[in-house]
Amino acid sequence: MRLFGQIYKTHTDEELMRAIQSGEVKAFDVLYDRYSTRMVNYFFRRLGDQDAAQDMLQDLFAKIVEKPHLFDSSRRFSTWLFAIASNMCKNEYRRRDIRKIERPLQDSELSSDGQVRINKPDETFAQKEFGEAVFKKLHELDENKHNTFLLRFQQQLSIKEISEVLNCSEGTVKSRLFYTIRALADALQEFNPYMR
Repeated sequence: MRLFGQIYKTHTDEELMRAIQSGEVKAFDVLYDRYSTRMVNYFFRRLGDQDAAQDMLQDLFAKIVEKPHLFDSSRRFSTWLFAIASNMCKNEYRRRDIRKIERPLQDSELSSDGQVRINKPDETFAQKEFGEAVFKKLHELDENKHNTFLLRFQQQLSIKEISEVLNCSEGTVKSRLFYTIRALADALQEFNPYMR
């Protein structure tokens, strides 16, 4: 954590947003430090492009700086942030007029500074191959299922938080997760040691 943000270090995200709304610029730096890595990973997984993920990250935090008054303090900051990020990705999909990423993820696209990392150094080839197959299959699924899966298993949001982010019922979230997991299981049977 940067020294200038030390006074805000123990503040909740919501308290930091209230401070930003009051003109406290240093509170923004603390929020950025807390969420930048997580959000760039989210954008990368949704878009499959490191440069686009970095651009989206900058746009996301620019929105917070330019329009902090849009934050509703009765909501959780993380839910609000992911809702904005999810909408940005939908807009980007529309802009590109694509529904899936055609190419597999390349190791050369990954940042060496730890911001975005798909494979851990100690992973075996089979683990790497499995991870790539999972994300390739996710990109083939519809946007809602893909996004719901990432919010749950990459970002570790609760079912309730995901329903707030995506503005749908908890039952819809559970249904999307069920069908996504089933689709992944069917598509990735070759990795099941008991099926060989």
